[in-house]
Amino acid sequence: AFCRGRVVRVPQGPLIRVVGTEVVIPCSVSDYDGPSEQNFDWEFSQETDFLRIVSTWDSTFTSKEYQNRVGQGDIKLRRSSNDAVELVIRNIQPPDQGIYKCSTPSTDATVQGNYDAEVQVKVISDGLVVSGIKAHSSTSLKLSEGDSFTLRCSAITTSPEHTHLHVTWQIKSGAAWRDILSLTHESKFQPGPGYEERYRNGDVRLDTGANDTYQLSVSQALQMDGGAYRCLVSEWVRGADSSWQKIQEKSVEIASVAVQQTDVLISTLNVSVTERDLLDLTCNVTTDRNGIFQVEVLWYFTTSPDGTLSDAQVLLSMDHDSVVSDSTLLSLSRVDRNSYRLLVRDVDVDDSGYYICQAAIWVPQHNGSWQKVVERTSAPVSVVVTAVEPDYDVFLNASKTPKFSDDPTELECRIINAQDSEANTRFTVSWYYRVRLRSDDVVPEQLLASMDADWTLLLGDRSRERTQNGEIIFSKKAVNTFSLRIQWTSESDRGDYFCVISAWSRHRNNSWVKSKDVASAPVSIFWATQDYTLTVEAVRLKPFFVAGHTFEMTCKVSSKNIKTPRYSVLITAEKPLTDQSNPNGTTRIISLNQDSVVRLEDWTDQTRVDGVVLEKVQENEFRYRMYQTQISDAGLYRCVVTAWSPGGGGMWREAVNGLSNPIQIDFQTSGPIFNVSVHSDNQMIYQGELADLLCIITTEGMALEPDDMAFDVSWFAVRSFALDREPVLLASLDRRGIMTQGRRNGSSDLSLERISALEFRLRVYSCEDHDFGNHYCVVTPWVRSATGVWQREPDIKAKPIFLSVKMDVLNAFKYPLLIGIGLATVIGLLSCLIGYCSSRWCCKKEVQETRRERRRLMSMEMD
Repeated sequence: AFCRGRVVRVPQGPLIRVVGTEVVIPCSVSDYDGPSEQNFDWEFSQETDFLRIVSTWDSTFTSKEYQNRVGQGDIKLRRSSNDAVELVIRNIQPPDQGIYKCSTPSTDATVQGNYDAEVQVKVISDGLVVSGIKAHSSTSLKLSEGDSFTLRCSAITTSPEHTHLHVTWQIKSGAAWRDILSLTHESKFQPGPGYEERYRNGDVRLDTGANDTYQLSVSQALQMDGGAYRCLVSEWVRGADSSWQKIQEKSVEIASVAVQQTDVLISTLNVSVTERDLLDLTCNVTTDRNGIFQVEVLWYFTTSPDGTLSDAQVLLSMDHDSVVSDSTLLSLSRVDRNSYRLLVRDVDVDDSGYYICQAAIWVPQHNGSWQKVVERTSAPVSVVVTAVEPDYDVFLNASKTPKFSDDPTELECRIINAQDSEANTRFTVSWYYRVRLRSDDVVPEQLLASMDADWTLLLGDRSRERTQNGEIIFSKKAVNTFSLRIQWTSESDRGDYFCVISAWSRHRNNSWVKSKDVASAPVSIFWATQDYTLTVEAVRLKPFFVAGHTFEMTCKVSSKNIKTPRYSVLITAEKPLTDQSNPNGTTRIISLNQDSVVRLEDWTDQTRVDGVVLEKVQENEFRYRMYQTQISDAGLYRCVVTAWSPGGGGMWREAVNGLSNPIQIDFQTSGPIFNVSVHSDNQMIYQGELADLLCIITTEGMALEPDDMAFDVSWFAVRSFALDREPVLLASLDRRGIMTQGRRNGSSDLSLERISALEFRLRVYSCEDHDFGNHYCVVTPWVRSATGVWQREPDIKAKPIFLSVKMDVLNAFKYPLLIGIGLATVIGLLSCLIGYCSSRWCCKKEVQETRRERRRLMSMEMD
């Protein structure tokens, strides 16, 4: 298995070949050194010395006995690759029987392996006879499509060796022969390409008969069965390696077969008929078949010329017994032996499409049954049914036009000059609106409403809500008159209106199909209007006041071109940007709608729920009061007024908005100035320890008594190094001493307490990893004025400090290390004890050892 050397290979003999045939003996070499292209020498022997035949590299190698045959090309070498050649002997004869040796000159560095190989060739006589058996006087057959035919050939061999025959029936309809069906040398049937399905169905068979005959039977001949037929027989023998080898092949042409095609045509190529007329189509079946046969006809309908029959609709059928399927408006009749007429009465638009005729020919069998032998389909014929459109005109007029806003509008759409309107015609209307522009820009129309074939009203997006509220009414006043009424016309309704009358035709299945649309000329709805004007003036009633007093302001409204207006008022305040409760700047405080209903908007101070009042003094005057004003109430106050005019159905519609001048509230005080800072003695703590954080408040300027000051304190934490996350509320303590703690996820706890008049302490117990981050406090000062009213000062935010939480490595690993060392010591001592006891009592054995003499080794010089 570990040796490697040159290997020369030839087929395993003996090789049995037939006299007169061409013999090819391959020879190859592998596992060699030297150049990739190897040379070969061939020699021959008949139990004597070897004669040299031919060589790939020496032209003088050939012996004189073979020089003529090699020179004529009867014996030659054919190289198939760099390491393989083939010896080709044409027209082999009995003297060529013997031993053939293939040799390769050495190109290896060392001699190893074999350099030649021998094979025996045995030449036998030709005993294969192939002939045709004519079933008719002529070898040319003319058939009709669907007929059956049979062809026979005879093949016999008298070879002295045990050989097998391989019989193949072939057809030639072009330049090449194609296999139909084979009986192999292993007694297996093998259909050719394209004949697998017909072989499985039994339409193509190969039968063996007496006198070594092979019969090809074809039933239901097709167009592809036309051509020349031959019987190809090859002789096979099993070699020494149990493989099959083909030793010769013969063929004989049997017959030429022509198959006449059956055609199916529709007499009319393209048809155009008018609605409710008669459609007449004829299907012609062209065939030259003689004898008894019947024709089956099917008519199909499809809307696409490229569709398959499986997607088409079957209209009518007539079987081979002339039985026609039932239909009311369709009829199928036989005009003559080869023509079949389809009649469609009272056609409509739905009958437009493509019509296809399919015909099948049936022939009687010996047992009295009928068999379908051929089936053909015609090309689709296009049929166009032209609809009969009614003739009519449409006129639109405005029976009521508005002169002012909220006046009614009524439009009438009438059908005039209607001609040839049958009982199977129905009219519906669609209403459209288009905005009028002063420029020439094209504005798309908007659908207000439309009717379908059964007069069901379909509303558009523009008019759906108003129609459901009864503001717009669509009706049919007469058979030829439709109306559109707007109960209360607004400015948004001004524009152009037009109607479209649709004609619908009834089809055979009682369905309605739209056949025509006619649009009216547009009617313009427009009236002159004046722009609304609204003026709002805000007046402060008290010129000067201090914190704790009541703030009053009035809003006076005047309007023009608004009919019986009502007003809704909204009071807004623009606070300084330093106000933390309203970072956007504008706050909606209180409002009063057109029905005098008051509503608090963004006023969220629960302690001052009744601290603001908005009331209506006169029809166009409103008064706003704010009781016990605070320092935080400073800002600009305005009145936002909306004028409403009465609309249709008792509804109010918005006319115009107005904004008053600002009224400023500014408190000039000389009170104290508060500052806040955060302090911690230790900003780096370990897990499980206590963290102390102080919020220290300092005052500047005017000194106050401790009882005149109170503070709301809130602690926040940002769980990041760069303050780029949302702050988390830890705890808060209001000025009444009520503490509120934020929701926590860890096991640590905290407390918030007041330790002096201006100091608040936050403690975090058993700190964990998630307690790290930037911590700061927000303080809201409250100061009691001389009148005894508590005033809220602006919020003050302290500068954050960073609290880091570390892990105590020694304490974390102290107990696990002690437990591990202890367990290791106990297990080691126990192992030593078990080993000592085992060697002492369990494995003790007396050994008698012979005393050996101690001798020194020789020196290397004495070796």
